[in-house]
Amino acid sequence: MSEESAATHPVFEQVNLAVGTWAWGDRLFWGYGKEYQEEDLRQVFRHCLASGIRFFDTAEVYGQGRSESLLGKFIQESGERVTVATKFMPYPWRLRKTALLKALRASLKRLGLQAVDLYQIHWPYPPVTVETWMDAMIEAHQEGLLRSVGVSNYDRQQMERAQNTLTRKGIQLVSNQVEYHLLNRRIERNGLLKQCQGQGITLIAYSPLAQGILSGKYTPENPPSGPRRGRYGRRMLAVIQPLIRLLNKMSADYDGKSPAQIAINWTICKGTLPIPGIKTVEQFEQDFGAQGWRLKEEDVALLDEMSDQVTGKL
Repeated sequence: MSEESAATHPVFEQVNLAVGTWAWGDRLFWGYGKEYQEEDLRQVFRHCLASGIRFFDTAEVYGQGRSESLLGKFIQESGERVTVATKFMPYPWRLRKTALLKALRASLKRLGLQAVDLYQIHWPYPPVTVETWMDAMIEAHQEGLLRSVGVSNYDRQQMERAQNTLTRKGIQLVSNQVEYHLLNRRIERNGLLKQCQGQGITLIAYSPLAQGILSGKYTPENPPSGPRRGRYGRRMLAVIQPLIRLLNKMSADYDGKSPAQIAINWTICKGTLPIPGIKTVEQFEQDFGAQGWRLKEEDVALLDEMSDQVTGKL
């Protein structure tokens, strides 16, 4: 079990759990407007502030800008200071550094902010190079539009290139946001997690519950609806049931912690910052309980072993 802390930069100080807002305003994938409404998200935001969670991760593409707009509205209503991370999508038609500055200003307008705490490149898409986008980040930093720089879905080499470009101007690469959970431990095997920890780069773990699959509420007889069914279908849900049963069994050993709380805490024990998506107060109450305690080392090892067993059959 890693003893590294996720808080390696001031933007992450005293942050053990943050909120992912992919679902905020997203109608196509998550069903915004049908299964939950703006008021549900407002209540989530208020519960987060009341409970000390003040780090929110969004992106310009979430809900086609609606996520940023909703978050900005809630911040203005509260009148309180929160930490905001958002992302730039390097679409193939965005070919110049000025595209990043234009997109960042648009994000800031939706958020109602003068500067964003953390700005990230969403994906390392071609044709524009890693170095070109980092040069744009440097310009944005010099203009005071962002306070820190991160990347998302970058592999080890891409992350190193980004870091080297920033370092030449005295700017630190503070984070890499990637998918990480008990059903996807690629970053452990390819060395990315270790590289981040060795270089003081916070690994932000998105989808720590595998889009809700590790909550235990889905079974082969009750798969998720919508686009998630294609990735997490009946066969896959049948294969992972031993892992779900282990999460349920551990609940009794940790004062009734839910499978979701145990699965998220596992990512914390690995030295990462999880950002579960939260769109209802019920989900907030479930995920909030993942912090403030730690799994025993032997239980982390048991989960690792079971993870290997089930994913080896997928």
